[in-house]
Amino acid sequence: MQTTIARSYLFVPANRPERFAKACAAGADAVIVDLEDAVPSPEKIAARNALAAWLSPAQPVLVRINSADSAWFRDDLALCALAGVSGIVLPKAEHLDQIDAIAALRPDIVVLPLIETARGFSNADQITRHQCVQRLMFGAIDFQFDLGIDGDTDALLYFRSQLVLLSRLAGIQAPVDGVTTAINDSGRLRVDTLYARRLGFGGKLCIHPNQIVPVNNCFYPSAEEVAWAQQILAAASAARGAAVAVDGKMVDLPVMRKAQKIIDEAAHKIEQEKPIPINTNSQ
Repeated sequence: MQTTIARSYLFVPANRPERFAKACAAGADAVIVDLEDAVPSPEKIAARNALAAWLSPAQPVLVRINSADSAWFRDDLALCALAGVSGIVLPKAEHLDQIDAIAALRPDIVVLPLIETARGFSNADQITRHQCVQRLMFGAIDFQFDLGIDGDTDALLYFRSQLVLLSRLAGIQAPVDGVTTAINDSGRLRVDTLYARRLGFGGKLCIHPNQIVPVNNCFYPSAEEVAWAQQILAAASAARGAAVAVDGKMVDLPVMRKAQKIIDEAAHKIEQEKPIPINTNSQ
């Protein structure tokens, strides 16, 4: 199980095994090999076999299996018993028995349910409380289709906020937002990712390697946020417990906690970006 919270998840089609290693080296926090939407029906079995042949504990990946009502579900589950599968992305998650079927195969497996239907959303409170569920993912495009919703931001605000709330109540990681389909529109990607972050989401699904760096950066504090946090903590330290105002606003404990969280996240980013030292000593 991951010890750090992933911000970016990169999909790679299971019928393109030549892309697996490249996807793993692209810089995403996690890679999802997709047996579902990215693979046409006639290629499902060949794609599963290709993934089985490639899997290695040295390069663990998540696998998006086919939905529980599909003809490929059971065989996909069997594949996920192999070493090298670190977790399962469950599409159209709707019922606990779907997750129970996964847990029966591997009780220790991480499950990431995709909430993509009205039924899945209705049962999300139960789903978040299953012991195998690490965090929810929001399949916004399928969800819009299932409910007949036209629009993404305001139209889906209630549903996104509920997933954040239910995740917090269940004590699991913040949910992951769906894809931005505009691959070459970095502005759109940034707007979408920052919007999700403001709502309390902790990660985003990516469909192209070019989306990874912008998504990762959006989930880290900006320079302006870090400067604000430093100002808050400096003022609080100077006040030594006394009431203090910064820019005309009272600084209390919740504000200081928010500032400290920003500083901690910024420090984590710096640590992640440090180059790995090369040992030049001869053996």
